[in-house]
Amino acid sequence: MTAPARLLPGSVPELTDTLAEHGYLADRGLATVTHVALALGRPLLLEGEVGVGKTELAKTLATAFGRRLVRLQCHEGIDTHQALYDWDHARQILQIRLLSQAKMEDEAALEQLYSPRFLISRPLLDAIRAGDRCVLLIDEIDRADDEFEAFLLELLSDFQITIPEIGTVSAETRPIVVLTSNRTRELHDALKRRCLYHWIGFPTAEREVAIVRQRIPQATAALTAKVVAAVHRLRELDLAKPPGVAETLDWIQTLDTVGVDHLDAEVARDTLGAVIKDREDLELVHDHLGAIVNDGR
Repeated sequence: MTAPARLLPGSVPELTDTLAEHGYLADRGLATVTHVALALGRPLLLEGEVGVGKTELAKTLATAFGRRLVRLQCHEGIDTHQALYDWDHARQILQIRLLSQAKMEDEAALEQLYSPRFLISRPLLDAIRAGDRCVLLIDEIDRADDEFEAFLLELLSDFQITIPEIGTVSAETRPIVVLTSNRTRELHDALKRRCLYHWIGFPTAEREVAIVRQRIPQATAALTAKVVAAVHRLRELDLAKPPGVAETLDWIQTLDTVGVDHLDAEVARDTLGAVIKDREDLELVHDHLGAIVNDGR
């Protein structure tokens, strides 16, 4: 259940504090671009490595300001019927069966088959209708193709979409829009120009410790510092999928679940599945476990 809607923050420090109250620690650069996007009603495009908090920011904005989160998870081959709307074909067929022969010849009656009552809303249409009552998260836009990117331009420019059978549907108020990309491919300039942009990199060790303390307060300071240091050493290796902050949190929660309050090479070997998600990476890390956990082995 969403909280009652809250007014948007009037300053960068106010936004930073609000996000922190809900468990998200944003640095000044990210807080600034987010504040500007909220104030101007502009979409916010976040790029960065997997697990650095791009999606989490949209979720936190929805929670912090009492708005519904509408999430469109992009994937290869996604089309307008999955993202925008579809027709309830089963109800349309039933309606046709109920029509008499005379009505079947009535063009107006047939046109009603494509009225809003037979329309199934998908995430983008949901967000247009909800307006400023929602946060629209277009997640991993880099997984979609060029055609879908082009389709989004109308939405991101004017917050409206065109349904051929009905016409143009416009948002009465603008939703908060966050797009994320892991940069598996380069996005087009036309899309970027419609957004404010920010790159989220891996945090410093100090900030990552603060994030862990915020999310998992029961973890000891010593274990938190040890795990964060180990994760930073992992990121220095030539890994196909370097661990993000999400994996740091997963590792500490894994250690807590198995009842371990320390990290050495043996413990790391048993729990690496929480932080390393690639077979070749696992083999590489196994050869450097002693140095990674810094226990002298």
